[in-house]
Amino acid sequence: MAIDSERLRLRPVSPDDVDRLHALDADPEVMRYVSGGDPTRRDTVSDWIVPRSQAQFASHGTGMWTASLRRGDEFVGWVQLRLPRHSAEQELELSYRIARRHWGSGLATEAASSLIAVTFLSTDTRRVFASAHAEHAASHRVMRKLGMRLSPMSLSADHLSGNRMDGDVEYELLREQWTASRGRHHSAEASGRHRRSIGTTEMTA
Repeated sequence: MAIDSERLRLRPVSPDDVDRLHALDADPEVMRYVSGGDPTRRDTVSDWIVPRSQAQFASHGTGMWTASLRRGDEFVGWVQLRLPRHSAEQELELSYRIARRHWGSGLATEAASSLIAVTFLSTDTRRVFASAHAEHAASHRVMRKLGMRLSPMSLSADHLSGNRMDGDVEYELLREQWTASRGRHHSAEASGRHRRSIGTTEMTA
């Protein structure tokens, strides 16, 4: 199964991706707001990250997707919608990681937008949320481009007053917001096909 957007092809992660994922996490700038710049151990990728995502795909049809350019198949990074650890709601947590050479190209937004579209059209997910470090301006821009808004928990008096925010800030996108803004005219495409067009996104079995 793959998801094709204008420039990208998304595929469920597999053990064949371990070296690419490990190399991505070896860049301290990529990991700056994740681990303070520390790389991820290769055995963590091979023994925990990939198997955990594959287990979520098997049980719930969601997890980590690798992103590659459709022209040339160059690895770009990954995008993920995963089940929150402590939530009984119909919601998924968005995260992504893009190689530094592709920053500023809009690929993070394109990958996340495609995955969100497929998710809202083919599952009962009610809410997608994501966290961004308060100082990570690029991630805040991606969230806003996706149509996400600050969640109620992030709209504290300090945030609204314009004071500097510390730690992570949560954004959210509700199903009805997505449908109203960009999904309504695609609703007829949501069921029963092995190949579905979703805007500029196609899903293939």
